[in-house]
Amino acid sequence: MNAIELSGVDKTFGKVRALADLTLNVQAGELTALLGPNGAGKTTAISLMLGLAKPTRGSVRVLGEDPQRDTVRAGIGSMPQESAIPQALTVREAVTLFSRLYPAPLTVDKALELAQLGDVAGRRAGALSGGQARRLAFALAVVGNPQVLFLDEPTTGMDAGSRQAFWTAVDGLKAAGRTILLTTHYLEEAERTADRVVVMNAGSILADGTPESLCGSVLNSRVRFTSGLVLAELERLPGVESATVDSRGHADVRTREPEAVLRALFVRDIPFSELEVSRASLEDAFLSLTARPGEGIRA
Repeated sequence: MNAIELSGVDKTFGKVRALADLTLNVQAGELTALLGPNGAGKTTAISLMLGLAKPTRGSVRVLGEDPQRDTVRAGIGSMPQESAIPQALTVREAVTLFSRLYPAPLTVDKALELAQLGDVAGRRAGALSGGQARRLAFALAVVGNPQVLFLDEPTTGMDAGSRQAFWTAVDGLKAAGRTILLTTHYLEEAERTADRVVVMNAGSILADGTPESLCGSVLNSRVRFTSGLVLAELERLPGVESATVDSRGHADVRTREPEAVLRALFVRDIPFSELEVSRASLEDAFLSLTARPGEGIRA
């Protein structure tokens, strides 16, 4: 069952077409990362899903209905990049206030526990650090016990420990069947946590698939080593699709078959050192896709 459905959606602002025939379905219980450069249309698409705006053309459904309906909005939680939290309220007061807006909220203590805010529950919102303020925004997003949760750049400002605890909490929500839509510039987090990645640019979808399938859409391995080979010799090695070599003999080879490259080095008894083999990351795939927006991938 789809928790979110956008069908043939256009959104224009005057002469600016922010979304162009956008069709996107998000399955219930799925963690989907929605990625794209600034101006790609992500924020506009999310505003439609939250019921904050209407499409110029096409339809938007969340939990099977118009997201502007009160019954639907009660089932949605949102952690925006910036939250206008009353600075004079304590953390507990803010979470308590938000909990009263929902028909079947979590307990305040549970929301504080998920966001790791128990030790600062009595502190005023205006006195929180940047990372603590992000954790408060998370508590406010989940206290309503939403079926669909939107996380917009959620870990910005968090330290490493807070990030780890945050993703543990998100994993728990996902295991409980919540649908989660994530936007982030930390692509390693999207690669590690998302079931599915959707890449947008210029109001349209460029790629849609698992993190693994998107990584596999680019030259998916890099082999680095130091040797006496010149560029022409590197390019003749089996499996090499592109290569560079600097004046100190540092070779950088892109390949879909790293085993073939390494086998050739050993079989031909080519001396080398400082060997490093790595596969393409989601960041590599993202940069490749957004550099050539006309070539989309679906997997």
